[in-house]
Amino acid sequence: MFFARSEYLNLLWILPVLGIFFYWSLSYRRNRLKKAIDPSLLPKLTEEFSRRKAILHAFCLIGFFTFGILALARPQWGTRLETVRRQGVDIIVALDVSYSMNTEDILPNRFEKAKSEIRKLIHRSEGDRIGLVGFSGAATVQCPLTLDHGASNLFLDIAYTGMIDEPGTSLASAIETATKAFIAKEKKYKVLVLFTDGEDLEGQVDRALKEAKEAGAIIYAIGIGTPGGKPIPIRDRNGNIIEYRKDPEGQVVVSSLDERSLARIAANTGGQYFRATTSEKEIDSLYDDISNLEKKDLESKLMQNFEDQFQYPLLVAILFFTAGFWINEKRSTEKPWFERFRQFKSR
Repeated sequence: MFFARSEYLNLLWILPVLGIFFYWSLSYRRNRLKKAIDPSLLPKLTEEFSRRKAILHAFCLIGFFTFGILALARPQWGTRLETVRRQGVDIIVALDVSYSMNTEDILPNRFEKAKSEIRKLIHRSEGDRIGLVGFSGAATVQCPLTLDHGASNLFLDIAYTGMIDEPGTSLASAIETATKAFIAKEKKYKVLVLFTDGEDLEGQVDRALKEAKEAGAIIYAIGIGTPGGKPIPIRDRNGNIIEYRKDPEGQVVVSSLDERSLARIAANTGGQYFRATTSEKEIDSLYDDISNLEKKDLESKLMQNFEDQFQYPLLVAILFFTAGFWINEKRSTEKPWFERFRQFKSR
């Protein structure tokens, strides 16, 4: 036998407490009577009280709680075989790891905000395969498509800005690398989600978009940052800002969110653009849209499941409760049925 909700079995500790309480209650009532009235009057005053019925009533209540708790714990025995199919789409997340993602126009900074939104997307994508691509001036597959979302989160946790040696930001490279990471023979079930500030310093996006469309990929974009932008900080090992990034002319670079480019990329493949917000409701809207796409079988397993048998202890609990409801502590004045039958025969 197996209990599906075994945590409820911890409630069985209440049973000895109930037993002690009922014993104390009977003893307390009897001692109060002994102190309050003359002992010689005690038998007469308590002749209508049945101690045996009081104990039986307490036993029914304890039985009700015992089997009620067992029913809550969902006992299971007996097995059945079921084929469980897991359906979903392939989602590749492209994370911008360029230095511009250190900009703090969205707290704590663009990069940490992007990672937070990706974690929520992974959590929502329970039945889908997830892959992770990191990109700056070039792009690499950090985690191939997998149903193991723990692995996806692990690769996400160790990502950092500057992890790719190639400087700059190339959206084309991110789209091309992600497109190649999908299963080539399929022309659907493919979703690419870009998490970036949209500053494309390399160009050539149109050619990459054409390849993605031919492969059947739908691109969504989450814009991280603000259109006004801020300078890109450079910090020391202690996290203190020592200066801001500058262009070759020595001018401080102000990095801003390029929403127009991201919206164009998304619309070109049938996807949508969202700007990152504090509430992260855009991830819910994004996944609601993805969930309407056609899905494929990603996994099929033959599962051996236990049969729920909670109805049996529940029935016993109801019987105990019903019996306890009808039992009162008053002594019956009628003679037992067999004595009444004997008297009837002797007439």
